[in-house]
Amino acid sequence: MKNFTLMILCAGFGSRMLNLTRSTPKPLLKYKNKVLLKNTIDFFNNIGCDEILINTHYLHHKIKKYLDKNFKNYPIHIIYEKTILGTGGGVKNIFNHTKRKKICVVNSDIFWTKENKSHIKYFLKNYQNVAHCKMLLSKDNNFLGLKKENGDFNLKRNVVTNWNNKNEKLYYSGLQIVSKNIFNNKKKIFAMNEIWINLIKKNHIKGYVIPSQIRHIGDKKSILEN
Repeated sequence: MKNFTLMILCAGFGSRMLNLTRSTPKPLLKYKNKVLLKNTIDFFNNIGCDEILINTHYLHHKIKKYLDKNFKNYPIHIIYEKTILGTGGGVKNIFNHTKRKKICVVNSDIFWTKENKSHIKYFLKNYQNVAHCKMLLSKDNNFLGLKKENGDFNLKRNVVTNWNNKNEKLYYSGLQIVSKNIFNNKKKIFAMNEIWINLIKKNHIKGYVIPSQIRHIGDKKSILEN
């Protein structure tokens, strides 16, 4: 893999973790005795990531302390959001902190494994050519942990469309490649879903279904599962 920039979303409150996040931000929780944030950093660093940007808000000082202690020699930049910007606003703001026009964005609550490595490298291949957005999707039987009853999206000829109950269930894996040019609105605080809705109308989101299993550590129940 050539060098690429990764943004890790770490600003959320982790409310679905209930009491587990009262004093610990969700990215610092452990699954299988490994900190979620460390799992993500190690995984993407090993496949060529040379710049990591992390947005923070809730209990941000604890995330900074952890990174300063464990990753002081890594190219990691922390962007503290005094007012939480939402998933879309947070990503838009990140482009003020990197020179690159295309970045990878990942949720902090996905537990990556060695089985995912070759598939993620394939997903990221030629990422510079992504014109707008590219999503990593997962089939129902491969998507473990927290998920909705309905699917998130549908995929037709590698183009992402809206899901309906006649489609196979495909879930958003928590990883996407985005281009700076999709953030042409003037809003500062908004959800990434607002961007996706407009892009889907124009057939501007590409998709790839990962063959290996993905685990979403999204709530208290999923973090207790093996």
